[in-house]
Parts: sequence; structure tokens; C-alpha cells
Amino acid sequence: MNTVEKLLFELDTVREQLLVAIETLPNEALSQPGAVGEWSVADVLVNLTAWESEMVTAVMQIQQGKQPTRLLAALADAEAYNQARYEENKERELDRVFDDLMKVRLELEEWLEAFDDQDLTDTQRYKWLNGRALAYLISHTTIENERRYLPTINTFAQQWQAAQDQMEQGDVIPLTAISILKADE
Repeated sequence: MNTVEKLLFELDTVREQLLVAIETLPNEALSQPGAVGEWSVADVLVNLTAWESEMVTAVMQIQQGKQPTRLLAALADAEAYNQARYEENKERELDRVFDDLMKVRLELEEWLEAFDDQDLTDTQRYKWLNGRALAYLISHTTIENERRYLPTINTFAQQWQAAQDQMEQGDVIPLTAISILKADE
């Protein structure tokens, strides 16, 4: 398996894990602040999309022989980048969040096909990456970024479902507790 195939496999694997984790969550849960720190799950999805979008722009620029200045600036101060993307997108509609999440992933996968193993693994190939391989940078900004949120999102989804199950059980009133339905004593 070459480097592109490995990256594509890992991208697919982590995305599938994320989608499985959130598949049963209703829109209300996806938009609930505080699911991941102060953020909702939707906020996390927007953040993942923003990083992948930066990566798409960066690989396009790299393919053209240009320095990916926006990505490098984002990496230099990831907290500020994350906060700025949160502020820009906190009111984004869920349908748009999911559309963007899927579209940018497809674009990234298409761009990866333009690189060979040496382009992706040579730590000296792109001087502006400061001794880091392009494959590392792609993995760091996409795969590892997504993986880091998975445990918290899984826990939130499980807790949400447990709370819903508990509410449903609490809403059920046993027929024997309804006085009109009690047999005459």
C-alpha cells in the first residue's frame, strides 16, 4: 500500500468512526453547546471542515510550487485559528455543515491523487514545511485532528442516548398506576 492509499484508508476509517458516533443524534443534540468543551458537535464538524479546507488549498498551492502560507499561519496559532473559524460559523445550518464536511473531504481525496510517494514522504521536498513530510502534515490536520475529537463525541453521543432512554422509560406510566383502569377491589 503506497502513501496515498494509506492516507485515503485512514481518512475513510476515521470519518466512518465519526459518522457512526453521531448517526443516532438528532439535530437538537448535534447543536447542543457543551458537547465538546464549549462547542457543539456541529461546531466540531465545522472546525474539521475548516482545517480540511485549508489543507485542500495548501495541497493545491504546493502542487503549483507555491508556499501554503494560510495553512502555515493556521498551524502556527491553531487556537486562534479555531476560535476565528468558530466565530465565523457558529450559526451555520446543519444541512450546510454536513454538505461542506462531505464536499471538502472529496476534494482532499482528489488532490491527494496528484502526489506520488516521494512528494508525500520526503521531509526535504518542501522547504517551507520545516523538515516535515507532506503526508505528516495532511495526517496531522485531518486524520489526527478528527481522531482527537472522537472519544469526546462518542461519550457525548452515549450519554445523550442514555438520557433519552431514561426519559422514555420515565414517560411510561404502568397501566396499574392509572386508577380508572384498576380492577375493583
